[in-house]
Amino acid sequence: MLFEFDSDQRLWQRTVRDAVSKECTAAFVRSVADAGADPARLWRTYRKLGWTELVDPTDAVELGIVLEELGHAVDPTPYLATMTQFAPLVPAAAGDGASGTAAYSGVAARADGAGWVLDGTARHVLDADRAERLAVVTDAGVFVVPAEAVTVVPLHVFDPLLHVADVTFAGVRVGEADRSGADPEHARNLALAGLAMTTVGACRRILDLTLEHVRGRHQFGAPIGSFQAVQHKAADMHVAIERARALAYFAMMTIAADDPRRRLAAAMAKASAGECQALVFRHGVQLFGAMGNTWENDLQFALKRAKAGELLLGGAAEHRAVIADIVGDGHAHQL
Repeated sequence: MLFEFDSDQRLWQRTVRDAVSKECTAAFVRSVADAGADPARLWRTYRKLGWTELVDPTDAVELGIVLEELGHAVDPTPYLATMTQFAPLVPAAAGDGASGTAAYSGVAARADGAGWVLDGTARHVLDADRAERLAVVTDAGVFVVPAEAVTVVPLHVFDPLLHVADVTFAGVRVGEADRSGADPEHARNLALAGLAMTTVGACRRILDLTLEHVRGRHQFGAPIGSFQAVQHKAADMHVAIERARALAYFAMMTIAADDPRRRLAAAMAKASAGECQALVFRHGVQLFGAMGNTWENDLQFALKRAKAGELLLGGAAEHRAVIADIVGDGHAHQL
């Protein structure tokens, strides 16, 4: 497995980076958080650019490039949930530009005539309050449910740009036509890798803002970035990000190649991204000082997105346990 971008992927990275810098600006992100600006225009832009068409598993690396850049920009759209949670579970319905998300647990399906009835509550579902469709994982399979068929209760979360909600299914009827044949285990690998990529992007943003700050802030007649203690922390941040970034792209490559190591790689990526954000978060706040904790500083958006990436779908400790189980059982090359 060649572990570097080819010429087409490097061009794609430059193209995505340029588009994000023009369309998902820091000023627009702040307008969403401050004034409740509607990110629908930005979502339509992603659709026009073809970013919602990256639904084939072979496009995983290209999708990862988009997710990293959107994580860096602290994207306020439902792109992450749609492309890494809904699309892998319902590939036949994905790619049409409609937003979606996934409910992985909490919902049971019981047979009823020619179909099923869904009951239960899925908690902490990303973007459930603005998704047009939900992919619901049950013991009877994965079902596609329109948003209007469920009850959604938005939750207050610390990231002002992130949408999380509880979703209640009360006797929702679905038929065979609503059933997806996707493998939830394989789909979850992309969800984990996608969160890892987003977290890495947010951590990159924290480092970029921190470096800009320490180069411009002076103490004792010199920029604080010239102090050895500050340089050591910045170097540690860089190393942690590069390690997590490498593992996140490795996970994306295993998905693209249908490599049997994809489950292990996804768990490694999610664990490494969680550990990365812990260090980058701590050093970023310390190097910025008190001003880094203020609402007026854009650092807070990246800090919150990185922390949310750790908490969603299980933290580093949980995925380290998964890695230990896989390796300990000697199935690293079969699972």
